[in-house]
Amino acid sequence: MIHEILSNKEVIDRKIDARAGEIPEILKKFKRETLLIDTEKGRVIANLCSERNKIKNLFSISPETLLHAIENPREARIKSGGKVKENIIKQDSINLNNIPISKYYTCDAGKYITTGVVVTKDPEYGRNISFHRMLVLGKDKLTARLVENRDTHTYYNRAIERGEELEIAICIGLHPAVLFAAATSVSIERDELEIASALMNGNLNLIKCETVDLEVPDAEFVLEGKITKETAPEGPFVDITGTYDFVRHQPIIKLNSIMHRNDPVYHSLLPASHEHLILMGMPRESTILREAGKVCDVTDLCLTKGGSGWLHCVISINKKFNDDAKKAINAAFSGHKSLKHVVVVDNDINIHNPKEVEWAIATRFQADKDMVVIKGAKGSSLDPSSYGGLTAKVGVDATKPIGGEGFDRVSD
Repeated sequence: MIHEILSNKEVIDRKIDARAGEIPEILKKFKRETLLIDTEKGRVIANLCSERNKIKNLFSISPETLLHAIENPREARIKSGGKVKENIIKQDSINLNNIPISKYYTCDAGKYITTGVVVTKDPEYGRNISFHRMLVLGKDKLTARLVENRDTHTYYNRAIERGEELEIAICIGLHPAVLFAAATSVSIERDELEIASALMNGNLNLIKCETVDLEVPDAEFVLEGKITKETAPEGPFVDITGTYDFVRHQPIIKLNSIMHRNDPVYHSLLPASHEHLILMGMPRESTILREAGKVCDVTDLCLTKGGSGWLHCVISINKKFNDDAKKAINAAFSGHKSLKHVVVVDNDINIHNPKEVEWAIATRFQADKDMVVIKGAKGSSLDPSSYGGLTAKVGVDATKPIGGEGFDRVSD
């Protein structure tokens, strides 16, 4: 699918020739530009989704269009063949070292696949796609972080209870619509590929895998295998907060085959980069928008860069009642369970300018009456300051009181 995207000359900002081992430092240097890197192990694309305006202009993806796709899914079509089947590597010939997979930070446990969209299936709940970081353990083995009580973790446990291993397909090099759909958090019976299809106006095609009973989008690479009962240490790994997540024992994935296109393009994502924040954050902005929009007139919102695109949200509203801001705060926490701090401002504040948001807090907020504190709430496992999975959440009402005077900025 990256091949088709590259036909649009507006996608790539810079082309680079480099060794595969140089990729992490290149990504740390060129943080915003979409890169196409030629290496001895093949081509690599990076920062594909690192600019919001570019994503919206090229792929018509925004919090609003993503929310519309979540609420109006469309069936993905199964077709025969597929470009990814141009090359099929059988089990004995698999060697993950031939793919330009990177170790991004010094203390990472090893080389990690960071854009792998995992496709699984459950007899009752159906198909699921989601992101999982995957540590390379050997030429045909990986271990993946399966977050407890998320869909893949549930599917895996149900398979083990049936005395089976869970079939898996790992797709790399996908259309951004599939990436954003995979990052959504919808009910377990929902098929995220139908969200991706809606984002693509019903034009998402699926193909059948070779060695597992799964259907996948046509990608640059598809790694087929099973999540086994065996476990191995996974981590440390730098995640979205820019801090090291700790080591856990996680299930081992044993690969059966690898399919890839001719001259495949590997998608590399630097953890805690702009692309990481946008890919993970924008789908949560959609659900926050949905929930907050039920209780007040939302004019804009964003998960902030300083909050790692995950923990902090700023919302602007067209305030009509004095309790609108507090309603928006509680709705935001409902729309994104990992959210830690929310600031609500009036629509005369540019929420994308931290200076303006701080000004609103300085001039329109009093802690004794305008602050919401929720103690002992479920927090994010990625927040190093949380304790036992729990956190304290804070909402800040930095809006003007209805009919209040002296709160407007002088414009001349």
